[in-house]
Amino acid sequence: MGAPPLEDAPRGRALALLSAKPKDERGGHILEEKSGTKRKDGMKQSLKAIAQACGARLVGDGAGEIGGIAGIGSATAEDLVFAETEKALAAALRSEAGAIIAGEFAASAKSSKPLLIATEPRLAFVRAAALVRPARRREAGVHSTAVIHESARLGRQVSVAPYAVIGESVVIGERSRIGPGACISSKVEIGRDCFVDAHVTIYSGTRLGDRVTVLSNSVLGSDGFGYVRDAATGRYEKFPQAGRLEIGDDVEIGAGCTIDRGALEATVIANGVKIDNLVHVGHNVVIGENVVIAAQTGVSGSSVIEKNVLVGGQVGIADHVRIEEGAILGAQSGIPTKKVIRGKGVVFWGTPARPIREYLKELAALAHLAKKEKE
Repeated sequence: MGAPPLEDAPRGRALALLSAKPKDERGGHILEEKSGTKRKDGMKQSLKAIAQACGARLVGDGAGEIGGIAGIGSATAEDLVFAETEKALAAALRSEAGAIIAGEFAASAKSSKPLLIATEPRLAFVRAAALVRPARRREAGVHSTAVIHESARLGRQVSVAPYAVIGESVVIGERSRIGPGACISSKVEIGRDCFVDAHVTIYSGTRLGDRVTVLSNSVLGSDGFGYVRDAATGRYEKFPQAGRLEIGDDVEIGAGCTIDRGALEATVIANGVKIDNLVHVGHNVVIGENVVIAAQTGVSGSSVIEKNVLVGGQVGIADHVRIEEGAILGAQSGIPTKKVIRGKGVVFWGTPARPIREYLKELAALAHLAKKEKE
């Protein structure tokens, strides 16, 4: 997660190099592609190549080509669809789709369409989609309206969109993209192949690993919510918020999220974490690898969420909570201060959260009592 080695000289020299490059119609500078080639979106791929890319077994003609993906109801002859059930497979076979990804149950199916048989068809479909519909990329270069401090260092093929602001001593790894109106404060480090979308704000003391996505209007590294009360006056005085925010590789952060820096140490988001829209993460929180957090969840300060935890929407996690590895928090669960949740693969629900079987028994008991009251 360290800063990537950059081949560029300090930013002053980089700007001089850019000035010699052609400009696009908006006035933005264009950097030369390393390979000299451009990749088209929606390029057709042979079914044989798709099967190899997604680890599927091909049944039927592998010479046919696919140029897109679609749902079963809207597919054309150039589209790939997927089916996870026999019912979905029957619908896919009746559709206009050019080929179908399906589970092992489809291996013996009679089909006039090529079948790609996979143990996990949904996952195979994701990988196939990445091949036939590669992510659209803005051309490398710095738009003329962007404001970049002379000490900032940008790697090769970085894209900086209109009105972005990049502060002092910022480091941005190669092929990363900074969206319109984004504000990157001083001494921020951003790794390779990252995407920082429009109007994202990243405060000083924040470090992003490689292949991190941050969608529009999210705020990273802002001050945490920490105050000390003066008993004599009743006034609150702000506790120092001088820590850091460390974000690992392959992290995705949705739109409108806020993730606070640590107070004195670090807030940590480990590799592979996926955070939905409108999620708040407080100061000193540690989130382990491959955690998934759904929308409108709030995680209070100094809580720890261990790896492979799943957190549903609108979950409230109080301060100093520990969610142990592999637990599943159902939507709108509430976890009180200093509570420890443990149980790999166990679903927890309610407020305070408890195993769902226990929760459902309690609901049944309450319903029984209510019925007796009416009688």
